[in-house]
Amino acid sequence: MAVQDIVIVGGGLAGATAARTLRAEGFTGSVTVIGGERHRPYLRPPLSKEYLLGKVAEDSVPVVPEGWYAENDVGLRLGVRVTAVRPDRRTVQLADGTSLPYGSLLLATGATPRTLRLPGSDLAGVSTFRTLDDSTRLRGHLAAGGKNVVMIGSGWIGMELAAAAATYGNNVTLLGLEEIPLAGAIGPELGRFFRELHDANGVSFRLPASAKELTGRGGAVTGVITDSGEVLPADIVVIAVGVVPETGLAESAGLALDNGILTDASLRTSEPGIFAAGDAANAMHPFTGEHHRSEHWSNALNGGKVAAKAMLGQDAMLSTIPYFYTDQFDVSMEFSGFPTLAAGTEPVIWGSLADKEFIAFWLQDSRVVAGMSVNWPRKAQPGAQKTIKALISARTPVTAERLADASAGLGQLLPDPD
Repeated sequence: MAVQDIVIVGGGLAGATAARTLRAEGFTGSVTVIGGERHRPYLRPPLSKEYLLGKVAEDSVPVVPEGWYAENDVGLRLGVRVTAVRPDRRTVQLADGTSLPYGSLLLATGATPRTLRLPGSDLAGVSTFRTLDDSTRLRGHLAAGGKNVVMIGSGWIGMELAAAAATYGNNVTLLGLEEIPLAGAIGPELGRFFRELHDANGVSFRLPASAKELTGRGGAVTGVITDSGEVLPADIVVIAVGVVPETGLAESAGLALDNGILTDASLRTSEPGIFAAGDAANAMHPFTGEHHRSEHWSNALNGGKVAAKAMLGQDAMLSTIPYFYTDQFDVSMEFSGFPTLAAGTEPVIWGSLADKEFIAFWLQDSRVVAGMSVNWPRKAQPGAQKTIKALISARTPVTAERLADASAGLGQLLPDPD
């Protein structure tokens, strides 16, 4: 076994980005990416947005072009399941009985959708949502319109899927445990903004409510019975109630776990030579001094880069400010910061929620810890998210009164350069 052998378990954005970074940094040793899906590593955000709506084709979602792996001598093994990691032997075991040696190993195993054990959950037309195949199948069902669609889950994915289904002209009902959708993520005021956006586009809500039973006929779903006894007609039911980090391999290998695979800021796990990145990693963040597990694409992208550099012995840390975005109907939103730090605080808002054009800031101890921009005019205030990230990183004290004054522009909120 050569110490240069690097094995990446996980065929998603984190794994593919790590492979790309290893080659970009001049690493010439063996690199093998192992993915459980038959598709080349791809981007997940378009699956519930542009790809689901038919705005982009399948060939637009892979992380790198098809020929990149061969051109860069990166082994790509798809549709392959890793059954065990053996730190004592520095090998990974595959379902076909073979094993691969590693000098360094990256676990980028992602996450698995939560399921609901309900009567009727095995009926045709009922599914979770996570993969490219899920999106392709759902698009085929939604595209003709006129279907009764029930979305179970009022988080970001549930709301995005509801928006896509309604855009196709389907009758959409969304169930969620919150009184206000997204309130746990962005607070009640902005949760109501998204609720009203969906109301205006024909989505019906049952909040708070949960599914009690799914009914069917001929093996296919026909309805959802809620906990209040209401029967909702349903040709399609999507369960979007979050995901759980895929930690089975890490657990069997004896790695430290806590809401994911625990790592330091350089994405090293508790076992020498093993790193973790993406949805499965619960990484120490230098900004907060606490562990954070993020399920957004920017975390996978940046985590893949950091893990690759750390495996090469570089001084790399996952210190970027978390970021994600959503597109729903005519609203495009971007968010930077730490929702856990912003939780329970009232946002300071520039612009107009009624006009669907605003920026929201969250403060903790007079410092910006998160910021969200919605349809913000880029010509008037270019680089809103870049400035919000800089504000968070600077930790410069700012009063809510000064933050509320939009007249000077975003740039004026930044500290003067030394």
